[in-house]
Amino acid sequence: MTVQSRVEFASATDTGVVRKFNEDSIAFESEIGLMVLADGMGGYMAGDVASALAISVVKEELVTALGKLEPVESNDTAKRYMPLTLAVKRAVEKANEMILRVARKNTQCQGMGTTLTLAVFHEDRISIAHVGDSRLYRLRYDRLEQLTMDHSLLQGQVEAGLIDSGDAKLSHNRNLVTRALGKEEAVEVDVREEDVLPGDIYLLCSDGLNDMVEDADIELALCELKANLPLVANLLVQMANDNGGHDNVSVILARVQAQSARRGLLESLFGWFRR
Repeated sequence: MTVQSRVEFASATDTGVVRKFNEDSIAFESEIGLMVLADGMGGYMAGDVASALAISVVKEELVTALGKLEPVESNDTAKRYMPLTLAVKRAVEKANEMILRVARKNTQCQGMGTTLTLAVFHEDRISIAHVGDSRLYRLRYDRLEQLTMDHSLLQGQVEAGLIDSGDAKLSHNRNLVTRALGKEEAVEVDVREEDVLPGDIYLLCSDGLNDMVEDADIELALCELKANLPLVANLLVQMANDNGGHDNVSVILARVQAQSARRGLLESLFGWFRR
């Protein structure tokens, strides 16, 4: 079964209520199972250029890489990731190099930066790469789970026990990222792989959503309207704007379709035993 028939995508983006320009960039490519989101860093010049560059480079690199991938059969821990996941990591590193190169050649782009979070569906797995505070969530059995960890000053304070998660929402430091493309020559990219199950819904979003809308409300919207991804994508953006719309807000949704009647039965039984 092809990626096109396995995964359904939908997206929405908006400038928000306060900002004048939209520095978010988003894209999905059904043919290669890719969803990618970049949030040009507020307060930096040409944030929209940085985010658009990141998306463009990642797409180009992955289209090329997918044509060259070979399966890895070794159990060597050095090869614990699928070749695709390693290709995803390299694509993000290439995007960082391009942003720095353009910034060096164009004075109006100096200092530009962007977050980047992406996921690629391949067979029964998903490869994830992440830099910054744009998030990837998964809705499975009507439960929402955050799959990425924010690279932010606030998250570091939470992990160090300096602030609890309840107060974190009110902190003025919540938008200060500790990792981004365009900041350093070498970028640290978090990568991981996950199994995908029929019925899974994945949500990529900029912080303009999760800063304005509680996770519980995101979960409720997805559960109630998951049959119509375009509708729920637009609703999430509207919810962020209704709650103040302090930043650009962007979302991409992806739903994994059932691959076969037998597989669907097995996953249903698996879900029953989890209860």
